[in-house]
Amino acid sequence: MQYKVKDGDILGKKLGAIVVGLFEDDKKPEGLVKEIDKKLDGYLVELVAEKQLSASFKKVNKIHTLGKLEAKAIYFVGLGKKAELTFDKVREAFAVVAKVLAKEEQEEVAFALDTFLTGENAGELFAKALAEAIGLTSYRTETYKQKKESTSAIEKVVVYTELNQDMVEEALTVGYTYSAGTNLARALVNAPGNYMTPTDLAAKAKEIADRYGMDYSVLEREEMKKLGMGALLAVAEGSDQPPKMIVLKYRGKEKWENVLSFVGKGLTFDAGGISIKPALNMHEMKMDMGGAATVLGAMEVIGALKPDVNVMAVIPSTENLINGSALKPGDVITSLSGRTIEVRNTDAEGRLILADAVTYAKQLGADYLVDVATLTGAVIVALAGVSTGAVTNDEELMEDVLLAAGEAGEYLWRLPNFEPYKEMLRSSDVADLNNSPGREGGSITAGLFIGEFAEDTPWVHLDIAGTAWSRSDSVFGPKGGTGAMVRTLATLARNF
Repeated sequence: MQYKVKDGDILGKKLGAIVVGLFEDDKKPEGLVKEIDKKLDGYLVELVAEKQLSASFKKVNKIHTLGKLEAKAIYFVGLGKKAELTFDKVREAFAVVAKVLAKEEQEEVAFALDTFLTGENAGELFAKALAEAIGLTSYRTETYKQKKESTSAIEKVVVYTELNQDMVEEALTVGYTYSAGTNLARALVNAPGNYMTPTDLAAKAKEIADRYGMDYSVLEREEMKKLGMGALLAVAEGSDQPPKMIVLKYRGKEKWENVLSFVGKGLTFDAGGISIKPALNMHEMKMDMGGAATVLGAMEVIGALKPDVNVMAVIPSTENLINGSALKPGDVITSLSGRTIEVRNTDAEGRLILADAVTYAKQLGADYLVDVATLTGAVIVALAGVSTGAVTNDEELMEDVLLAAGEAGEYLWRLPNFEPYKEMLRSSDVADLNNSPGREGGSITAGLFIGEFAEDTPWVHLDIAGTAWSRSDSVFGPKGGTGAMVRTLATLARNF
């Protein structure tokens, strides 16, 4: 995708298409819209009177200029009322028109950015929303069919504005980079399990490290045994695929200190182990590495934008399958931390591999922890597929994450961490912890199980089981992986 920022007369340029914003507040043409109406001999006023041209939110109207303007067509985008237009809403409006433009094979498009602005401070934010929306809607799910479906996408975007060009260019770069990281996560999640094994996931992580000069390392099974990663290894026993503990380090400062660590669940396929899942929709469990995908998507953004912060990604990766050596309900395992765990449910495996990953991240110098995981079906019951759930042991870090999610336009809801929930985890008669104390409060206890291994290190858990995968198309793209929380993590790192 190419972006250019220009000032000057957009109507005097030979362009395939121009995109203009319309507000319901403007009862008569103003500014650029007035100029267009004049060149079209009052045609816009006539269309408005006949209710053929609407400023209702997300309404797109295409007008052919019939040679009266240099541009062949103008796409008017309804924005609703100025007071109600937010970053989230304008990004949706940009996404809607971007999909229309792509469908109509408009490869080069000019946006009259100033017609979308609601005030002096909206320019940078809305420019970011523009690039992010176009990038997100450009994503296409990879298929493995002999005959590929033809697709079209916008290839070049020219943004006309009277605002500072350097500021707008930087905002466009940030927005497009956010979309690229999100699309990377989508692609990883959408890959079939046989195309995205732990080995494949490690290779994808190395590509990012090589691209941006990050430190990369991976622990193999024998190294894990020497270190005592009994929780990750126990889950991996059921699979022939070798497990991996993947580490990326982005060094944004001279000294390796004040390290923000992202820990992502990398379960590349989850059949549930001996506590096997129902067959219905089990094929979707290729998405159980959504936390790892989110972390790698965020590292892609961080590598490209280069914030002044130290960030470490730690990804425990395996499959959760069934063979003669598979982990059994009732087994007691010893984690890297030394804590013992009674396994009541082998399908509660994500928290097991994250337990060792969190401990390992601390050993590598993590000062702050954010784990991301498609952890529980219970979070879908509680919050549907609308919001990610969060649990924390640190108010300040939680506030930073909530602010980052708000800035990124992603829904996040905090769940309680009261002591009685923690006591539920200690209900085993034979081990320090019980990995599955019951259905009640399932998202909370699952998150707090991981928190037991974070101990006193500031920590936030993000359960994306409901938000990492969609069974229907959205305004921003096709069904499947969503890349949930990539932009939140990237924003957190940039603001840290």
